[in-house]
This record gives sequence, C-alpha cells and structure tokens, in this order.
Amino acid sequence: MIIDGVVATFDDRRGDGVLRDLEGHEFYFHCVRIADGTRRVAVGARVRARRAVGLRGRDEAVDVEQV
Repeated sequence: MIIDGVVATFDDRRGDGVLRDLEGHEFYFHCVRIADGTRRVAVGARVRARRAVGLRGRDEAVDVEQV
C-alpha cells in the first residue's frame, strides 16, 4: 500500500520520525528507510512511502521519498 502524507516529526539525533498520511494515520519510520540515502528529512515535507509491517509488528513507512 502506498502512503501519501507529510513528515510529522523527525529526530536528527535518533534518526527516526513519524509520517502522517492524508487521513491522519501515523506511521513510524527510521532514516535508513529514506529512499535517496540522505538519512534526513524535514518536518512538514510532503512524502510518499510504502506501508510495511515492522519488526515490532506495527505498520511502518519504508522507501520514504519526498514528492
């Protein structure tokens, strides 16, 4: 499933954040899941990602890319 949304939070030190889709659902992501390899993304950036089940069994965003 494709997720379109914005970066709600991102912690540069920890390298993780939350993506909020257009319906208000939130998805955790880690910087290694940013598609362009930069490992940083600005809060408020519009992004597209794929939804996947993470190691802890929760929905996470992977292949995160700015649009």
